[in-house]
Amino acid sequence: MRSEKGRFALLHAIAHIELNAIDLALDVVARFCDPKHQMPRSFYDGWMRVALEEAKHFSLLRERLAQIGGAYGDLDAHDGLWEAAQETGHSLDARLAVVPLILEARGLDITPSLLRQMDEVGDHDSRRIFEIIYRDEEGHVAVGAKWFRFLCLRRGISPSHEFQRLVRLHFRGPLKPPFNDLARARAGLTPGFYRALSSAGT
Repeated sequence: MRSEKGRFALLHAIAHIELNAIDLALDVVARFCDPKHQMPRSFYDGWMRVALEEAKHFSLLRERLAQIGGAYGDLDAHDGLWEAAQETGHSLDARLAVVPLILEARGLDITPSLLRQMDEVGDHDSRRIFEIIYRDEEGHVAVGAKWFRFLCLRRGISPSHEFQRLVRLHFRGPLKPPFNDLARARAGLTPGFYRALSSAGT
C-alpha cells in the first residue's frame, strides 16, 4: 500500500470486482425474469440500479488507474465471482445468499480498513472513490437482504436458517471475520445470519 505499484494492483483488483458486479446484477435481471419466479417489478428495478452504480464504480476506478499511469487489463484477474454465479445460476435464493449477502457484504467489512490505509499514505483521490463504493455497496447488500427475506417469508421459512443452509451448500469455506456488524445491520444483514458460519465460531 505504501508503493504506487501496490496501490495500482489494489485498484486494479477492485476494478475487476466492480466490472464483474455489473454483469452479475444484470444476470439476476435476465436469468430470473421468468414469470415462474413471480417477482414484482421493483425487484428488477432494484437490480438495474445496482448495475448502474457498479458501472459508476468501475468508471471511477478506471479513471484513477489512468491517472497513475495504467489501465484495467494490465494485470491478471481472478474468476471467483463468476464461479459463484455459475454455482448459483439455478436458484434465485442461492444467488441472493451468496453474491450480495456474502461477497458484497465482505466489501463492507474491508473498506473501512482501506480508507484508513489511504489516509496513511495520503492517497486522497483513491479514498474518495472508496467512500463512494462503500456507501453504495451498503445499499446493494440491502437490496439482496430485502429480496432474500421476501422469498423466505413467502415460503414461510426462517431467512437466517435458510441463508445458513444455502451458504453451506454453495460457498466454500467459513466466513472470515472481522465483520462490520453495524454496516451489515443497516443493510438488513444481522449477526444471526452469519455468525454461525464464521471461522471464529462466534
